[in-house]
Amino acid sequence: MTEAEPQPNGTQSANAQSTAERAYHHVRTRLLDGTWPGGTLLSEGVVALELGLSRTPVREAFLRLQSEGFLRLYPKRGAQVVPIAPGEARNVLAARVLFERAAVDALAERGPAALTAAAAELRAACEHRDPHPVEAGRHFHLTLLRAAGNPVLTSLYETLWDRQIRISAAATATRAHADEDHAEHQALADALAVPDPELARALISAHADSLLARIN
Repeated sequence: MTEAEPQPNGTQSANAQSTAERAYHHVRTRLLDGTWPGGTLLSEGVVALELGLSRTPVREAFLRLQSEGFLRLYPKRGAQVVPIAPGEARNVLAARVLFERAAVDALAERGPAALTAAAAELRAACEHRDPHPVEAGRHFHLTLLRAAGNPVLTSLYETLWDRQIRISAAATATRAHADEDHAEHQALADALAVPDPELARALISAHADSLLARIN
């Protein structure tokens, strides 16, 4: 009987990398969607137990997320979720306003028909409301950007969403906040349907201010 060949080092390395990635995405997703809000203390052992992994890949995930500014590590205690700083939320939302107002400008340049067509798409997005407020918001706002017909603008806007997700999760943490968010989306769609691009621009800024006020 021949002995089994040892597992190649490359396979072992790939397996270790896959478990580390799994732990990283598990923790990161819950940080972004607000499952673990700012100030939450996370335990390597608890997260490892949830995933059925050893502590090593979880520790690697924590280190990586610390380098990205999401966690603050405390030896022998675990990791604390770094709260969203008011300055960070303000800067991210200011960038979002610039993108969305640019989208309205692009639609206005194409004329009333483009504005009312975008309004119809946004109203449909409001009607088919995702039960998860963050996903509902993402779908609505990306619908606006895509309606503008500028794929470069849309692509750049999408890169903001990892940073926006934590802010949106914090801002729609209650049912009342989610309903307020939905009402503000409907108001924006109605403004474009008139069409009144100036009102739409003002509502975009007011919506961002509303989100910021809920966080601070």
